[in-house]
Amino acid sequence: MIVRFGEYVASLGLYTFYFINFQLIYMDFSTAVIVGVPAILIAIIIHEFSHGYAAYLLGDNTAKDAGRLTLNPLAHIDLFGTIIVPLLMLVTMGAAFGWAKPVPFNPYNLKYPRFGPAIVAIAGPLSNLLVAIISLVAFKLLVPVFDASTNMLMIFLVYLTVLNLVLLIFNLIPIPPLDGSKVLFSFFSGIKYAPFRAVLEKQGPFILIMLILMDSFLNLHLFGKLINPIINFVYNVFI
Repeated sequence: MIVRFGEYVASLGLYTFYFINFQLIYMDFSTAVIVGVPAILIAIIIHEFSHGYAAYLLGDNTAKDAGRLTLNPLAHIDLFGTIIVPLLMLVTMGAAFGWAKPVPFNPYNLKYPRFGPAIVAIAGPLSNLLVAIISLVAFKLLVPVFDASTNMLMIFLVYLTVLNLVLLIFNLIPIPPLDGSKVLFSFFSGIKYAPFRAVLEKQGPFILIMLILMDSFLNLHLFGKLINPIINFVYNVFI
């Protein structure tokens, strides 16, 4: 049995969070791409790598054998989900939804049968938290040296902090295929919960996509209400 993790993120929302919450100087689209695209790649690649590395530490070599224990972007980028779909949605809807290549692992190889998959799942969001902390500390240390509103490195560090916090929060939502669902299922692992898990596993991706589309078309701001308070807190307190 091979289980695959895929990272799903409303990617243009990341840019929106940046412009709304951080209120830095106005940047043209090219500038946003220059600092935003590398930040997105770093956040997603480290997230994916952490899934595979956590599984490896727990005794499963599946990700290693598949060549996924690497920080090489080419090993993690999915042509359809990382490039084509987000670009098409960005052009047609003004919002993007995408994913990286899923990281394979075999739950039967893990040291802890019940909580092993949850540990592998939570490793991704925890890695985003670590990167957010590192980039935020770097930002604070460099504030006396560089202008935070115009220097590209400083703007990049802000992007990197925000994007990793968004990935952290978004992936903890307990709806499959997001990481939070694996944590949820670890507490409902008994046979009597099998129907519940089966239904949520089958319908989860559809529910998630519908929530994202409704959020975009109906301006419900569901994800914004979940994520913005945390982003605003970090900005007001640390930046």
